[in-house]
Amino acid sequence: MIDFKPVVFVNGILLIILAAAMGLPAMADAVSGDSDWRVFAVSALVTAFIGAGMALGGRPAEHQPLTTRQAFLLTASVWYVLSAFAALPFAFSAYGLSPADAFFEATSGFTTTGSTVLTGLDSAPKGILLWRALLNWLGGVGIIVMAVAILPILRIGGMQLFKMESSDKSDKVKPRVTQVAGSILLVYLTFTAAICLGLWLSGMTPFDAMCHAFAALGTGGFSTSDQSLGKWGPATQWIAIAGMLMGAMPFTLFVSPWKHQRWPFLKDSQIRWFLNFVAFFALVLAFWQWAFNDMEPGEALTHATFNVVSVVTTTGFASTDYNAWGGFAQCVFFILIFIGGCTGSTAGGVKVFRWEVLFKLAGVHLKRLLHPHGIFVVDFNRRPIAQSILDSVLGFMAMFFLTFAIFSLMLTVAGMDLISAITGSAQALSNVGPGLGPVIGPAGNFQTVPDLAKWIMAFEMVMGRLELFTVVVLFTRSFWRE
Repeated sequence: MIDFKPVVFVNGILLIILAAAMGLPAMADAVSGDSDWRVFAVSALVTAFIGAGMALGGRPAEHQPLTTRQAFLLTASVWYVLSAFAALPFAFSAYGLSPADAFFEATSGFTTTGSTVLTGLDSAPKGILLWRALLNWLGGVGIIVMAVAILPILRIGGMQLFKMESSDKSDKVKPRVTQVAGSILLVYLTFTAAICLGLWLSGMTPFDAMCHAFAALGTGGFSTSDQSLGKWGPATQWIAIAGMLMGAMPFTLFVSPWKHQRWPFLKDSQIRWFLNFVAFFALVLAFWQWAFNDMEPGEALTHATFNVVSVVTTTGFASTDYNAWGGFAQCVFFILIFIGGCTGSTAGGVKVFRWEVLFKLAGVHLKRLLHPHGIFVVDFNRRPIAQSILDSVLGFMAMFFLTFAIFSLMLTVAGMDLISAITGSAQALSNVGPGLGPVIGPAGNFQTVPDLAKWIMAFEMVMGRLELFTVVVLFTRSFWRE
């Protein structure tokens, strides 16, 4: 039988940290004279009390590394438990959101999806705006640590390609979480400060700059305005582009100069694929806007680059309603929803390294058709990829698109129209934010979506954020057997 104590203990500790984070929006509301500071204060006390009870009650008698089953259970439970408690301020604030809306907003923030049910953000209390940005920021750094320290050990979707402790052959999960987290947090804080400064100098208020820096680096997409980044000018948008690209890069490569006295950043094939892909589609859509929609070249390049980067990095910001760009642009953006950023980043989606592996695998298959007796190897960063990793990547891709199809059907049953259901499922699974169409497109939001659909998409957001199998495995009988 699985020992649940370590799982309960870690969840309790993280709830205490979440409660401490609630103190920041409480102070923001208190300084600005908004009565919602009491909501955050009470939510923090409730969260801390329950977290302390879980930590004390679940504290193991002796320190032992997590087993693989405990790691699966912990990874999945953390995101749902934290989202549930992060929803408290939304439910009891001036917005008075329903349970479905509050949980949807909190889950969207923590998974850095960026879908929102809130309107009137330009005049919203500062505490709520800061809380949404903090959820993006905390979720982003949590995702990075999970991607580089947990998922490779659990052999999820080919992530073992990035395993950090190849000498560990046991069934115990022993990632070097403290070393990894410390270095990543330093880089994360540095980038956050740099983006915040840049946004402030470009014309944002210090508060708006901080919130958007949190959301850009966390690739979360929560803004302080209903117009998103369309409220500000091109200079601000280009700085936000840089912030989103930073968030979508592998953070382990930002850490490596301090560890190995070198910087392999530009030699990484995943980064080259990612940047070339973004540049190609940004130029294509910029040409489309200039040639067919009569947009000025500079404006076309800014809007095309911004929105391509926003969707590919799964951030969810918008500088304009690209839903009105025409059928070609809509088709391009729908494809971009599935791409995602780099592994070990805050971005969601399928991830560039999996697409790279798939294209190389297809190329090898074509070569074998022409040269049946030839020997061809699929490589990544000039290293051959083991067959087990290829199988894991193929399994992930099959599960990803099967899940997308199943949840699309579920959303139509819940009452959504076809376009909203298909793009809603895609954006939730890829953690992108906006979908397509007049309801959930970049100019709309999820406020009018049926409550059942919001619960479904919130569950799907966590599935996509945790690379699917981490959640799916919990629903198998073999997981719970000895």
